[in-house]
Amino acid sequence: MNNAQNKRGGWSWWYLLFMVQFVAVLWPPFYNSAEPRWIGIPFFYWYQMLWVIISAIITAVIYLATRD
Repeated sequence: MNNAQNKRGGWSWWYLLFMVQFVAVLWPPFYNSAEPRWIGIPFFYWYQMLWVIISAIITAVIYLATRD
């Protein structure tokens, strides 16, 4: 086997950042409220939409940190 095949199957501590977004979005008691509102949008909705952007950033950071 060459060196590239050995590196591809590895695991990195960076992947634990995926757990942050997983817990933040899939645990409703964190965001189960209507207040505070942001431009008339209840917290329940804008919190989830904010995590779409944060998750994209976290995924990009993990990708850049773990690529060869």
